Formats: sequence, structure tokens, C-alpha cells
Amino acid sequence: MSEAPAELRIDALGIETRAWQYGDRHGEPSGETIILVHGFRGDHHGLAGIAAALVEHRPGIRVVVPDLPGFGASPAIPGREHDLALYGEWLRAFAREAAPGGYSILGHSFGSLVVAAALDQGLDPSTVALINPISSPALEGPQAVMTRLAIFYYWAADRLPERAARALLGNPVIVRLMSIVMAKTPDPALRAWIHGQHDRYFSRFADTSTLLEAFRASVSHTVAEYAAAITQPVLLIVGDRDDITPLPAQLGLQRQLADSRLRVMPGVGHLVHYEAVEPAVAALAKFLREHSERSADVSDTTGERR
Repeated sequence: MSEAPAELRIDALGIETRAWQYGDRHGEPSGETIILVHGFRGDHHGLAGIAAALVEHRPGIRVVVPDLPGFGASPAIPGREHDLALYGEWLRAFAREAAPGGYSILGHSFGSLVVAAALDQGLDPSTVALINPISSPALEGPQAVMTRLAIFYYWAADRLPERAARALLGNPVIVRLMSIVMAKTPDPALRAWIHGQHDRYFSRFADTSTLLEAFRASVSHTVAEYAAAITQPVLLIVGDRDDITPLPAQLGLQRQLADSRLRVMPGVGHLVHYEAVEPAVAALAKFLREHSERSADVSDTTGERR
């Protein structure tokens, strides 16, 4: 059994961000660091499988998984609208504190938007990985009707008092419906586990205002908007049954990125981080290893690291 992650408390943008560190529990700078950014309404638990498997594939690596501001155990940022610009600003501040010696970065779903916004603002990781990136407008995908229903759902909650809004937004029937729509695996045990994860962690938000602001950010932007600012090597890991961003849109995003490669997980939708952990981590570990080797080759031939 892998060792439990170490809990971190990192000051970033005026809040104490809670994060979990896998691999290098003592924070020594000897191993490379990768920061994982989770998706909308989730927290660090959603990427725990990726983090744990990654340290098994690459011994010595340090993986840090924060809870986004306003989600999980991290508080909301007082007096600020939780739009994409703020999340990008927060990620830049968090990365400076969490990995001052350098890092790679990974974002899943809404986390891909946070990463893209931060890159546009000047975040400078050595590599970027995006799992199920949001690459097309929310109202243009195969689930456009479901997206419109979700917009109405959050709009209705916005007009309720806090207690009633929280009850609506955390309604277990609605949470389960969301989980059923996203899960594609035919394995009944895995489906049950996914539903359990969503039941347990999908409603751990600080307050309804923060949740609603983050929702508006999640449906108002795409990674493609920031493609010109993403010059680092990029790995895209996508599912061929993703209802939120279909495969043609992911192929379109890849063509817009300066240095990218695409790995498609067959039979998987928007939950690659649950349904295809091992193949996704194998692709990620290979990508990180190849970049390290390429950087070492450049260092050997030029006398300085790129």
C-alpha cells in the first residue's frame, strides 16, 4: 500500500491553501515536482489516483495536489470574484510557494482552464499536461441541452437564500444524475465507486456564491482562447466518449498548440482520472521522462539547462 500523502498549508493570495503531497514527504528539492489542479466542484481527492500512481511510476517525484480556493478544505479568497483570472492569479502564487525550484503542471477539466489562464498570465512550468481539457464552448457540445439545464440549475440556486441554495446545489439526487451522465465505464463496481466519490466530495464548497462564480467561469471560457500563450511542451489526455468536450474539439486544440501530443483513452468520457488512471499515468510518466531526457541532452550540448 502506498504511503499516505502529507498535508500542506501554503499561503497564496491571502489564504491558507490546503494541499496534499505525494512521494517526497519531506519536500527536499532533489526530485522533480508536478502540481495537479482538480476540476469544478471537486477537490484533491479527484486526482488522488493519478498522484499515487505517478509516484509509483517515477520514484523520487514530488506530486502536490491543492484544493482550489473555495473548494474542499481551502477557503474562498475574501472580497474577490472567483473568476478565471483570479484562479489563474492564485495558481501562480501557489506555484511560487509550493515549488520555488521549478515544476510541471497538470489540470483536469476546469483545472485545465485554471492552468491555461495562469499560463496566459505568465506561469512558467517546464511542461503542461491537460486531462479532459475544456476545448469547446459549453453550449456547443453533444450535451448542450444538459449544459443549459445546469445553467438554469445554478441560476435558480443563485436566487435562493444560502441555506436553501446549498440544499439545492448539494441535492444527492442531482449529484447522482451528474455522476451517471459522466461515467462511461461498464464495470458496475467502478461505477459505484465513482458515484460514491461524487456523493462524498462533490458538495464540499465554501459557500454558494463562490460555487456560482466558479461555475460561470467554467462555462464561459475554453483552453483554446489561451492557446497562443501556451509555448511549453503539452500532453493532452482525452476520452473518446467525452460529452463535455468531444474528440474533434480536442484535435482542434492540439493543432493550435505549438508543441503538443495527444493521447486518446478509448471507451472513456470526462472521467479519465477515475476510469483510465493507469494508461493516463503511463502516458504522463513517459512524457515527463522524455522531456527530462531532452532537457538533459540540451544541457550536455550547451552547458546550460534550457
